[in-house]
Amino acid sequence: MYVPTHFTAGSQADMLALIAAHPLGALVLAGDGGLQADHIPFELAPPSDAAPHGLLRAHVARANPLWQADGAPVLVLFQGTSRYVSPLLYDLEAAGGRAVPTWNYAVVHAHGRLRAIEDPAWVLGQMTRMTRRHEDARAGWQVEDAPRDYIDKLVRTTVGIEIAIERLEAKFKLSQNRSTGDRARVLQAME
Repeated sequence: MYVPTHFTAGSQADMLALIAAHPLGALVLAGDGGLQADHIPFELAPPSDAAPHGLLRAHVARANPLWQADGAPVLVLFQGTSRYVSPLLYDLEAAGGRAVPTWNYAVVHAHGRLRAIEDPAWVLGQMTRMTRRHEDARAGWQVEDAPRDYIDKLVRTTVGIEIAIERLEAKFKLSQNRSTGDRARVLQAME
């Protein structure tokens, strides 16, 4: 990914924060038929000695051939908030009219190798954690609220995936190359 110096993300913590806030990732895999992408919500485990850049966990339907790429290198793309930026938000007089439309955005690319996990306890645990994370802020539905035989069937037809992040790249293009006044007007327009 092309990243001019002024659009570089501040730190690994900033990159992991974007992943945590926007967990739907596009997992890209090069297969026999070319590139393929699957959009999957991920759970992010924090960095550890075993995974210094963090760990991505998810699950897919057993019918999805993605999990059969066990050990394959993958790229997972995460995108934060993005917005069109009109040149009318800039101080056009100070810029001598030299301004064009652009797009502000923040993205993180996580590189690693896919690991398939067929352990039913692992899959159920991952499903439960994901549900708890996203339901707690709402009505509070729990996996246990569904009939046990239904959940058991889902677990049997699901495979876990885990990706130890080997490398992170990010581009936070947020008008850092503009004046303080321009940035303030862009931020106000985005709010």
